[in-house]
Amino acid sequence: MITKPTRNSGRKKRHKRIRNHITGTQERPRLNVYRSNKYIYAQLIDDVSGTTLASASSLDKDLKLESSGNIEAAQQVGELIAKRGQEKGIKSVVFDRSGYLFHGRIKALADSAREAGLEF
Repeated sequence: MITKPTRNSGRKKRHKRIRNHITGTQERPRLNVYRSNKYIYAQLIDDVSGTTLASASSLDKDLKLESSGNIEAAQQVGELIAKRGQEKGIKSVVFDRSGYLFHGRIKALADSAREAGLEF
């Protein structure tokens, strides 16, 4: 039986391809983004040691969100991850969009993180 490829399986293939070229270090970690229908998550990851340096999501209690799955929530998560990264001394990151198209919530998160001080 042949199964039809799903949108998420295509995204996972793109993410694997991207990850062959992108690596985060202690000085310049990888800003990884995951998007679900209801929430958006962001992490600063050091791939050399395999640790998460900072994280933020639309589930955080610090953010007083009415709706957590829209562009406004993504913008606030981008600002929060940039703030938490700068508290740890991180100024420059490598952006990992995880196979998602760079528009909508992913673009909003990236733009607000740039405006808040992260360089990528």
